[in-house]
Amino acid sequence: MQSTTSADGRETAACFRGGTGQPLLLLHGGTGTWHHWRPVLPKLTTSFDVIAPTIAAHVGGPRFPVNVRWTISTAADALERQLDTLGVDQAHAAGNSLGGALGIELAKRGRVHSVVAISPAFGWEPGSPEGARTAHMFAVLVPRARKSLPVAPFVLRSAKARRLAFREAMIHGDRLTLPEALEFTRGAGEFTMLDALLPAIRNDADCLPADLDQIKTPVLLAWAEHDHFVPAETCATRYRREIPGAEFRLLPAVGHVPMWDNPDLIADTIIDWTRRHEPEPE
Repeated sequence: MQSTTSADGRETAACFRGGTGQPLLLLHGGTGTWHHWRPVLPKLTTSFDVIAPTIAAHVGGPRFPVNVRWTISTAADALERQLDTLGVDQAHAAGNSLGGALGIELAKRGRVHSVVAISPAFGWEPGSPEGARTAHMFAVLVPRARKSLPVAPFVLRSAKARRLAFREAMIHGDRLTLPEALEFTRGAGEFTMLDALLPAIRNDADCLPADLDQIKTPVLLAWAEHDHFVPAETCATRYRREIPGAEFRLLPAVGHVPMWDNPDLIADTIIDWTRRHEPEPE
């Protein structure tokens, strides 16, 4: 696979790795890629060995196992296999949306030292209408992105157009460069697991993480103040109640994918939490 090396690290379509220090795993959201973390990489790579993989079934990432039904548990299984391939045993983790839910799953499995879950998905109460609402959002957004791919290089040329196009995901879509905006659109438009993902999102048994009370890892629930995808009012209650010792923190003036809205806030939140929870030296 073709790779490039920048001042901050080495990158391929499947993964970014760079920096020095404790390993830090960055997990993007559904239909995204590791590129969602670009705004915070310069700051994080000064403090950590950053590993940002593209999650299985997402553009540039590994294929999801054939004949395996997508659930949050099987998605975590696939992620653990990626980490094994990358030679990552234990790390701190920060994840956004789906990546936040997977970070919580890794915490339950004892695979991470700490977790910063940024607006993590699948935190709604069993029987809540949030599953159906979330599935409907994906059912609309992915085909819309797919349809826009041929015209995106022209439509997204102006910062004003980018702010409008990404208003559901972030407040300041105008801060994306054109290449970043095209990468963001491609991630959703070329996402191939929609038909497998939608039934899982609609079925609480498939998507809601179980046995949260078994988590012994420090978890920070860092919620975007202006999150239209997974609002804290309806999607944070179960995580806050069931994860032992979980700390809740509101991230002001940012949207669901907050890395472009305020990269310093996101990077500093991750740095602060991980430094408070460094593993004991062996």
